[in-house]
Amino acid sequence: MHLVSYLANGKPRFGASIPGGVVDLTERTNFADLRALIAVGGLDIARQAIAGQKPDYALEDITLLPPIPAPEKLWCIGVNYKDRNAEYKDNSDLPKYPSLFVRNPSSVVGSDQPIEKPKVSEQLDYEGELVIVIGKEGRHIPRERAWEHIFGMTLCNEGSVRDWLHHGKFNVTQGKNFDRSGSIGPWIVTSDECDPRGPHDIITRVNGEVRQSDSTERLMFPFDYLIAYLSTFATLRPGDMIATGTPTGAGARFTPPRWLKVGDVVEVESGKIGILRNTVAAEQ
Repeated sequence: MHLVSYLANGKPRFGASIPGGVVDLTERTNFADLRALIAVGGLDIARQAIAGQKPDYALEDITLLPPIPAPEKLWCIGVNYKDRNAEYKDNSDLPKYPSLFVRNPSSVVGSDQPIEKPKVSEQLDYEGELVIVIGKEGRHIPRERAWEHIFGMTLCNEGSVRDWLHHGKFNVTQGKNFDRSGSIGPWIVTSDECDPRGPHDIITRVNGEVRQSDSTERLMFPFDYLIAYLSTFATLRPGDMIATGTPTGAGARFTPPRWLKVGDVVEVESGKIGILRNTVAAEQ
């Protein structure tokens, strides 16, 4: 299934994307939101609710939100594809453990919604990523059981404000959390339709030009490792999201850098998930 969160007539709702539009599940399932449905393992409930139904809304008549609008945790992994470490040109060894930071829900928008270039920086950059969505709570999850905890997958443009990444001595939090600087979506594709074991491709385009292209076969820290690692120190809960890292080719790595400009269209695509698309707008 392709599960979405969205606004219809100004009200938050969730549903399933099918050919022709979206079947609303908010009232058909009596759950407050998609995270609540995931928490009770409600995929069969959702399937039964959409069986034989026609779309309630056309996609153009709704505003897509990030699939989980308010996750308890939005983890982000850095430097995870082979060759990424070399982009830093610091002669450092390959990392022994994942780089890790978190994003606030307010820092991301849904597909087809504008991402914002901030007033205080010219260095807004794109980072296309695959995202795994947790479906089953767990702590100290062994790698061989990790796949049981994945509900599905979605996509992220993990937009970064590069000069603000260096304001602190030990963190990148500022540059990763500008309001509406990134995006997640367009939907969660459930694990029965999109096996997280992969392999999965990931492609980022800016105005139609391919800037990033890679495969999960080249991850240094695969999905099962990430789940085992993160759950060592934190309980993973339904609806938590893990952005699993970006390939080489972000704008900062060009000479000169190729920062996003107002009007640019950024597309992040994976063959088994779809396309996350956003246009860059100026912060108001």
